[in-house]
Amino acid sequence: MPDPTRPQATPPAARSGTPNVTFASRDTLDRALRAAAGRVTGGVSPQAAFSAWSDWASHLVRAPGRQQELAERAWRNGMAAWMGMWGLPGGLSPRKGDHRFDHPGWALPPFRAAQQAHLAVEDFWCEATRDMRGMRKRSADRVGFMVSQIVNMASPSNSPFTNPEVVEKTLKTSGQNLRHGAMRALDDLRKEAIGRNAADESPFQVGENIAVTPGKVVYRNDIFELIQYAPQTGTVHPDPVLIVPAWIMKYYILDLSPENSLIRYLVGKGFTVFCISWCNPTAEQRDLSLDDYRRRGVMQAIDEVTRTTGRDRLHACGYCLGGTILSIAAATMARDEDTRLASVTLLAGQTDFTEAGELMLFLDESQVAFLEDVMWDRGYLDQDQMAGTFKALRARELIWNTAVQRYLLDRDERAFDIGTWAADTTRMPYRMHSDYLRGLFLENRLTGGRFAVDGRVIALKDISAPMFVLGTETDYIAPWQSVYKAALFTENDLTFVLTNGGHNAGILSEPGHQRRHYRVGHRTPDKRYMDPDTWLAHHDAQEGSWWPVWTDFLAQHQSGKRTKPPQMGPALADAPGTYVMQR
Repeated sequence: MPDPTRPQATPPAARSGTPNVTFASRDTLDRALRAAAGRVTGGVSPQAAFSAWSDWASHLVRAPGRQQELAERAWRNGMAAWMGMWGLPGGLSPRKGDHRFDHPGWALPPFRAAQQAHLAVEDFWCEATRDMRGMRKRSADRVGFMVSQIVNMASPSNSPFTNPEVVEKTLKTSGQNLRHGAMRALDDLRKEAIGRNAADESPFQVGENIAVTPGKVVYRNDIFELIQYAPQTGTVHPDPVLIVPAWIMKYYILDLSPENSLIRYLVGKGFTVFCISWCNPTAEQRDLSLDDYRRRGVMQAIDEVTRTTGRDRLHACGYCLGGTILSIAAATMARDEDTRLASVTLLAGQTDFTEAGELMLFLDESQVAFLEDVMWDRGYLDQDQMAGTFKALRARELIWNTAVQRYLLDRDERAFDIGTWAADTTRMPYRMHSDYLRGLFLENRLTGGRFAVDGRVIALKDISAPMFVLGTETDYIAPWQSVYKAALFTENDLTFVLTNGGHNAGILSEPGHQRRHYRVGHRTPDKRYMDPDTWLAHHDAQEGSWWPVWTDFLAQHQSGKRTKPPQMGPALADAPGTYVMQR
């Protein structure tokens, strides 16, 4: 369906009097060809890549000063690598966090020479792809990303002949590590061919030892199932909690093993908890829109929670993309004078997308149009494609290090519950994902005052319910500075918490988890805006988990004293339900 917010041009065929079917068939042919190309490139637009390289090269060729600077860099790196090859002072060292060369064998020749040469090349290209005056920064970032993929692939740590740890293991085992690794690689290829993934083989299985918090599915439509969790305390807080997870992955990141389940923790603290479990859409659901997810997803869930509990207020919590769509729903409710939200919590959920993390490397008009054609052909965005994107952003750790461990060193990775969840990916409907990419990522309509619901623009500043917003320090999907922007576009009572960890690990921060800390700040409506760097400087880190801070926030905004638990709704199935099992 055409986007009603975008001007629609008159087809050339219609202007010339030629039957419209001619234009439609030609357009269909073009889209089909682009979709076929997308299957080869993994959904990456060749034009977007070419445009970035052209922008970078055209600016570099017209910058003799920059060329001289890079030539000097290459000379210095070459000299440093030469010194390092002989173990002399002045050699190159891996960057912080780079553990590829930790093995002591890298200090020995000829491995030291391979390491130094690689570090010299890596440093040169990191500098060479830095943005230049007049150049689009996104072009520099994209070229830098593409170069880093090649450099990472060419690392001597990935070769059995230049990695001293692999050579040592091969000599000790008489080559059995390579034989076992080859067999494992063939088995992985077989599993991929038949559609099996790590989640299928994991010792962690949904409903058996993860996602096991007791509850019932009390509502179901074609988009989601609503799970009501059984009370675990004699009395409960009166206002229930509704959790809106991201539809890009399964909901049970918030209900993993019993010891790190946020949902179990909430129930144990006396909260009545409901959670949305999104469906895994098929090609038949291609026309589901972003507004369908708001209207027949979030809003329908709110209706069912209030009906089931008999309460007219609830606390809504959105995680990742769930936080984004919850923000849209909350702003729409505020505009329409719907006062059922007692509070709004955003966990690593963005409302502004001008600094939306490393995913922006993949997004511009050319890339989105190309991706739309791929989804138009299939009816959805394939789960493997999205999983591949996330892996590419951390290729060194998630692709090459994993390959070295599995196929060269004959080491099986230890299974983790969060790893099983990460492998249990979902599809996304064609229209909904297009709405999301264009309206939010590409055009940033929500904070730009151009996001319309039912024909009328909404604004986050209309939300009067108190907010709890959480960012994580090393999040590359939703950088905390971007999440923090909720404070810039709202005028209500707002608590912002910054915890250590990444997009997922930072959320799994149960009390007792080692090496956890957080910072917390409170903004009342009368206070002025504080930029992220200033906020960070003014709020000291506190040891421990942020979970108790959130439950205290929820308890403080209850409408009464604790009472008897509400009745469970009519059970359609036991938790975790049926939609979470869809593959």
